[in-house]
Amino acid sequence: MTIPDPTAGIDTGDPRAAASREIEALSEELRLHNHLYYVEAAPRISDAAYDDLFRRLQALEAEFPELLRDDSPTQRVGAEPRDGLPSVAHVVPMLSLDSSQELDAVRRFDERLERALGDEVVREYVVEPKLDGASIELVYEQGILSRGVTRGNGVVGEDVTENVRTIRSVPLRLREEKRPIPTLLSLRGEALMYLSAFEALNEARIMAGDEPYQNPRNATSGALRQLDSRITASRPLTVIAYDVLALEGAELETDAEGIRALSDWGFLVPDRFEVVRDVDGIAAFHRAYDRDRDDLDYEIDGIVIKLNALAPRRRLGSTSHHPRWAMAFKFEPRKEVTRIDKIFVSVGRTGVLTPVALLRPVEVGGVTVSRASLHNREELLRKDVREGDLVRIQRAGDVIPQVVERVPEEGRERGEAFSMPESCPSCGTPPVERGPFTVCPNHFGCAAQLKGRLVHFGSRHAMDIEGLGEETATLFVNLGLVKELADLFDLREDQLTSLEGFGELSARNLISAIQRRRNVELARFLTGLGIPEVGVTVARDLAAHFRDFEGIRRATEEELEAVHGVGPKMSAAIRTFLDDPRVSEAIDHLEDRGFEFILPPPVAEGGSPLAGKVFVLTGTLDGYTRDELKELLQERGARVTGSVSAKTDYVIAGDSPGSKLAKARSLGVQVLDEGGLNKLLGSSGRA
Repeated sequence: MTIPDPTAGIDTGDPRAAASREIEALSEELRLHNHLYYVEAAPRISDAAYDDLFRRLQALEAEFPELLRDDSPTQRVGAEPRDGLPSVAHVVPMLSLDSSQELDAVRRFDERLERALGDEVVREYVVEPKLDGASIELVYEQGILSRGVTRGNGVVGEDVTENVRTIRSVPLRLREEKRPIPTLLSLRGEALMYLSAFEALNEARIMAGDEPYQNPRNATSGALRQLDSRITASRPLTVIAYDVLALEGAELETDAEGIRALSDWGFLVPDRFEVVRDVDGIAAFHRAYDRDRDDLDYEIDGIVIKLNALAPRRRLGSTSHHPRWAMAFKFEPRKEVTRIDKIFVSVGRTGVLTPVALLRPVEVGGVTVSRASLHNREELLRKDVREGDLVRIQRAGDVIPQVVERVPEEGRERGEAFSMPESCPSCGTPPVERGPFTVCPNHFGCAAQLKGRLVHFGSRHAMDIEGLGEETATLFVNLGLVKELADLFDLREDQLTSLEGFGELSARNLISAIQRRRNVELARFLTGLGIPEVGVTVARDLAAHFRDFEGIRRATEEELEAVHGVGPKMSAAIRTFLDDPRVSEAIDHLEDRGFEFILPPPVAEGGSPLAGKVFVLTGTLDGYTRDELKELLQERGARVTGSVSAKTDYVIAGDSPGSKLAKARSLGVQVLDEGGLNKLLGSSGRA
């Protein structure tokens, strides 16, 4: 498409005047194409052509900054962060709706209006979807967006104008081709994310190692209330307008006319709304939407019923909570059965590629579920679930959502069978198969794994780096500050102070915490590496046995098996991990940062009487925390496990012991209280 020259035929003797005319022409053309793309979904020009127009406008506004207007199409990218969101009173209170899931309640609503209005008013209703997003008020003065306000308590909300300006479906200036613009317009709309956009956002977050959003409504509300509008601009928000709250300089007689006026002024409005005359028409609309609910690209939880005539509304008025002329006719919440919108693969800390189902949000046991693990490729094949399938959901142990089975749908064509990717979605490395699991072997070079490994490396039982949590680790990897574990020890305070969430003190504290860990217990370092099969106990055993990190790196499988508790499977896993060239290189880089390892005290000649003894702890002790006692026993060569078996030597039982005490007695395992423990340790108090 040839881009028209907005200055054709214009005397350009005055550069500023010519620029002003061209800016106005470009702005008007860009507003048209924004409306066609984001509201009518009917673009007329290519993205490249649009970008050319946009860049030309940006260049002119940069050359003549005094000509830049707030309603310019270029002013949607977001502004600098604010300290807080000020409170603003609504032009008209934004009341909630009385609601019910019962048709009888709708009949009673209709009968109340019949008694109140009599025969003088034709009783007809506008019915429209009840959108499940975040309600917002938009105010236009002289056709220009002046503010956007969250619903808040209905009387006062938060000023989110800068954030609203970034939403492409919200016109910065009202269109006037079909209808004159009013001097004042206050409208109510619903900010939301289309399900397809929400799924893409969640997929991107999971691929980046971030926690996905629970549902589109929460994601929308959070994006709308950001202090940094640039973050809002990066989220796929849409606003659908559906109610004129206040109007000056124009007249409307019905709600249906108001919806058509909003559309004429450039807003996205509900794609399905009808005017019906009775309860039967309301019920039919409700049934139709409920039937089509799973095929919509947005979340609804019912329909809204509004008296169409506006003048009688004012006479009916409102209670303190809701208008008397409207109500919501809710759907039954989805329970247990829902649809898989998309299947994608997430990458965990250990490199396991897990297929995950993104679901239409469904209530299971009082909790809204929007994603569920499909576990591994063999489980996925066994259940044969695909994108678009209707499935039954349960929460395993009332906690973890699982797809139980596919629910057959006669006559519905199914999607293609899902297959695991040929490369890691995070780093592109070809995965390997280990039993039923698909694994990315790029342990320290895969960004998704690195985020998890950083969190594990800094965890309490590993390097114990205070301040290195999931959010910070994700930030470091996303910004490229940490590309491997060794980079953690190269970070500087000045790199952190400019980051979100960091000040001078927090940056100094984190850098100090990291640097202190150059001197660390060998067992903690081993735990932090995340070696397969090596937990806290095995790491202590390895450190106590070899007393040298290089000795562990060079140890053969047979030498590893000489360590108490290390068998052939574990030794093979350790050796495979350490022999991986990428792992070896990452560890080399870590060692280059200059660690001094603290070794466990040597066992006294003749050995500790507790060496090799197996302990289980249950209940609460007065003189020790569980971690303190565990560490004390391990320093003396004992092993502390979590379950009682015939191999257990002692069970230490404090107050309120669990089932482990009963099992110990049934197996004849020796049980010690705190006094008996102190005698065993050779002291009446702490050893």
